[in-house]
Amino acid sequence: MKKLFPIAAFIAVALASLTMAGFAYFATQEAARIKFQAIADDALNRIESRIDLHLSLLRATKALFDSQGGVVSSKEFETFFDSLDVADHFAGLHGIGLLRVVKAGDEAAVEQEMSRNLGGEPKIHPQSHLPWRAPTMMLAPVDDFSKPVIGFDMMVDPVRRQAIEQAIDDDQEHATARLLLGRNTGSSRSFTGFLVFTRLTSQMGQDGAEAPGTGLIYNAFRSQDLFETALAVAPLLPVNVEIYDQTANSDSLLFRSESPPVEAVGAKLLDIRTIVVAGRQWVLQFRPTSAFSPPSSRAIPIMLGLFGLLLAGAIALVARYQMRAYDVAAQLHETTEKSLLEKELMLQEMKHRIKNLIARVLAIARQTASGATNVKEFSDSFSARLQAMAASQDMLTRSRWQKADLGNLLKIELGQVFGKDLPEDLLSGPRVLLDETATQALGLTFHELATNALKYGEAGNSDGALKVEWRTERLDRARMLVLDWREGGQSGLAEPAKTGFGTKLIDMNITRELNGTIERRFRPDGLQVEIRIPLR
Repeated sequence: MKKLFPIAAFIAVALASLTMAGFAYFATQEAARIKFQAIADDALNRIESRIDLHLSLLRATKALFDSQGGVVSSKEFETFFDSLDVADHFAGLHGIGLLRVVKAGDEAAVEQEMSRNLGGEPKIHPQSHLPWRAPTMMLAPVDDFSKPVIGFDMMVDPVRRQAIEQAIDDDQEHATARLLLGRNTGSSRSFTGFLVFTRLTSQMGQDGAEAPGTGLIYNAFRSQDLFETALAVAPLLPVNVEIYDQTANSDSLLFRSESPPVEAVGAKLLDIRTIVVAGRQWVLQFRPTSAFSPPSSRAIPIMLGLFGLLLAGAIALVARYQMRAYDVAAQLHETTEKSLLEKELMLQEMKHRIKNLIARVLAIARQTASGATNVKEFSDSFSARLQAMAASQDMLTRSRWQKADLGNLLKIELGQVFGKDLPEDLLSGPRVLLDETATQALGLTFHELATNALKYGEAGNSDGALKVEWRTERLDRARMLVLDWREGGQSGLAEPAKTGFGTKLIDMNITRELNGTIERRFRPDGLQVEIRIPLR
């Protein structure tokens, strides 16, 4: 418990300090959110007020036509528009127009009315096979941009057609979706905007007779000018505004502020609003710009948290220094005991490996001599096998400090014992990479198994006497390596009465080092060993 006291003191003081810093941080965040929400409210009110002003102009134009029974000459309409002083009071308004919706086949009557009112021989365009036509009868102001719009059939555009049909059905104001105005009318330039339609109550024509079709008044808006004017009222707001029609995507973008948002805090203070304009829903996204300043500094909670951590560290250090002498003595004693144990194990392992190495050399010499026909053949073959042993041992030493392939490790270890020319079907299994601990432990294990197979089995005398197969299995969330070592060609095999150092070393490597299991089955025709270890 004494050893845990410095840690407990540090954790307690640090948690208290970080809790206070957290409360301070969230307080500053909430204050910034509330302040920015008020700014977003102000920006929204400015936009709504500007739109209401323009829609009131649409209603006033409708009232003009209704008050005169629908009989308004182009001169009177132009005089009315000029009196509005649009440039100074209605920035963003592109124009005010009159159109009529008639059945296909009645175009001649509409063209005659346009000719009487405007002069010349205006024609409805473009050609259309739709059952209804909706040409623009009058438009103000009259300029190079608006002239091609006279006679333009708005029914050919599905976006305009939808708003026109809605305005006729319920006698309310209806806005279109985002439009690229001027693109379809033959104008030389275009811009992003939208239209708002409303139906006339009176349907009289220029000559006093009932006009063909249904009359509608519409306003055309330039989105950029409209919203920039609304937001340009002093004082300027530190806000970036994006306005979308119905859904927030690039195809429905009506307006985006020139001042970019601050990416660091823009996502956290994003304020999304929805409004309905002339029967159509808009989505407005507000983000702070670089001009936005939070009501309180974010450095305060950071400084408070750092001070608390420093205080906790100081308290923990004081407690730690009081126990330093005890910890050093205990660590020294533990290190000494561990070194002695490791030294003893290394000595035992060295003795065992030297004995096995001598046994392997003798076995290789014996096998080489039994197949040689003369001294030179024996010398060449024996020297080659010893060099293969040295090369594979060097490769194994290097591989223990990095990821090692299980198949290569088996080839190296078995090659040291049986020679480098191993049968192709001796090893079978997928590619498995081992870490440093598994490489060292399994390398020693394979060395011991191979040496025992050479000493006591038929693996050194027959190519088919030894088979090694491995696979991987999924156990819960962990991967398991399953390796089967099978020796054949023997008869009357029984479990030995005494366990040697090699067997103990194998069990220690598998169970302690690798947290695995090993099972030996002494069958009458040979030994079978199954090893299971978890893979990291």
